Amino acid sequence: MVLLVVFAFVAGAATAVSPCVLPVLPIVLSAGVSGGHRRPLGVATGLALSFTFATVALVYLISALGLPNDLLRTLSIAVLIAFGVSLLIPRIGDRIEARLSRIGPRLAPKMRGGADGGFWSGAIVGGGLGFVYAPCAGPILAGVITVSASQSFTSGRLAVALAYGVGSAVVLYALMLGGRRLTGPLARRSMRFQMAMGAVMILIAVAMLGNYDTRFETAIASDLPSFLIDPTEGLESNHTARSELAALRGHKDRGAAGLREADAGERLPVLGRAPEFRDTQQWFNTPGGEHLSLAGLRGHVVLVDFWTYSCINCIRTLPHLNAWYAKYHSKGFEIVGVHTPEFPFEHSAANVAAAIAQNGIRYPVAQDNDYATWNAYKNEYWPAEYLIDAQGRIRLADFGEGEYGAKERAIRSLLVEAGVSSLGTATSVHAQAPSEIETPESYLGAELAQRFTNGPLRTGPRDFGSLPHQVPPLNHLRYGGRWNIEALGAAAQSDARLQLHFIARRVYLVMGTVGSPRTVQVLLDGRPIPSSLAGGDVHGGQATVGFNRLYRLVELPKVESHTLTIDVPPGVSVYDFTFG
Repeated sequence: MVLLVVFAFVAGAATAVSPCVLPVLPIVLSAGVSGGHRRPLGVATGLALSFTFATVALVYLISALGLPNDLLRTLSIAVLIAFGVSLLIPRIGDRIEARLSRIGPRLAPKMRGGADGGFWSGAIVGGGLGFVYAPCAGPILAGVITVSASQSFTSGRLAVALAYGVGSAVVLYALMLGGRRLTGPLARRSMRFQMAMGAVMILIAVAMLGNYDTRFETAIASDLPSFLIDPTEGLESNHTARSELAALRGHKDRGAAGLREADAGERLPVLGRAPEFRDTQQWFNTPGGEHLSLAGLRGHVVLVDFWTYSCINCIRTLPHLNAWYAKYHSKGFEIVGVHTPEFPFEHSAANVAAAIAQNGIRYPVAQDNDYATWNAYKNEYWPAEYLIDAQGRIRLADFGEGEYGAKERAIRSLLVEAGVSSLGTATSVHAQAPSEIETPESYLGAELAQRFTNGPLRTGPRDFGSLPHQVPPLNHLRYGGRWNIEALGAAAQSDARLQLHFIARRVYLVMGTVGSPRTVQVLLDGRPIPSSLAGGDVHGGQATVGFNRLYRLVELPKVESHTLTIDVPPGVSVYDFTFG
């Protein structure tokens, strides 16, 4: 945690000299040229504290209320306009100041002076400035703070956000002190200078409304050094920092238990009492949608499988689960699929029902939209399997694909323990296996995006312009045209294109649309993908996109490197590339 806090501080300091700091520079310069000698310190302090609040409390609130992902950006624009008007029209600024000064005897005595050297008035300015600065938060906060939608608040997460804010505030404080020295001769004309800065702030706010700030970042992304475009890029590549981040995100590696014994034909260990299914929503494949319980299944051997329907790793396990259920259900074996969603559209009962039918699942499946059962098992992975004996004890836990032979031997051994004498031969399943060499999973939303050549992704409408002629580096992606970038995905607006340079045998893309189906054009190395190389959802170089799910785009004879370009019509949203 200490390393992560240091990491956040350095990332915050780097952000303060990146292009996204432009909206706050006018007020920083204004604070430097006017006010008491302690006003810059007040601005820096207020900014650090309000920024921490904006990136923790407001993110929790926005997520809890289901508000738009770009609400923070909208709030920052509103605050920016309010600051600009108060500076441009001194009478309005004085009235706001007079009202604020009534809050406490020492609070904001005067914008341009005061017995406290302007500290408290500066703190008020900095407090508002934190909301303007919040959208500058880089991947460190996207990864650590906004993932909290399904996690509880911790002091560690607060410390990371505060360290990020303090790192930025320190650099901005230095800029204010430097600005004060450079603009000293303007002190006698500070009123005019502040009015000019107010006008600049309003112009910047108008530019942000038209997304010209994001276009500016996109235009310079290919020319500036990467540490200026994404100040956390180099830091996040550090192995120790990645481990710290993974710990906060709840994805630290954990070994399986019971597989070795199953593989050796030994008695499986007892790993503890299995938690009950908790706070589930709709159940599928049960009589009348009945909710099952482990207590009601006592005497059966039960396999609890955590999955989500757009996960390719989960999908590749389903043929084995279906085969085991068909083979051993009559012997006292039960499977309960616990569907814990990763993306918002996976909360839909209709979508889950369609996926269950599409994959031929006949065993019971429960919706775990609130992660209650997931958290009861302290689970961290899709897919994850927990094998429970007839007495309700966990005897095997495994995460990810593979080891199907050992798992089936474990099922058979627990059925024998339960008194089943005739099991017949083991199942034989010919299912798709993942490739050993492939491009990493690639998320397309701002929260988890990596390896994009467009520069940092922030939520909100973006115009990325035309795709360059040169191929992106291997394993890298880029957007083209107009998109609305969201936390976990992106919605196409106009002339929208998505390009990926991959190495894999198969390429999948999670996407979907609301309303009538739409057609997506799939190009391989700049040409419509031939039928011989197209995945199961592509016909004639096109894929018809309906409800949100995993679409199979590319099916090569072996692992190869190619460039995939997708023309995406308005109304289609994309979420995640996976490979196999």
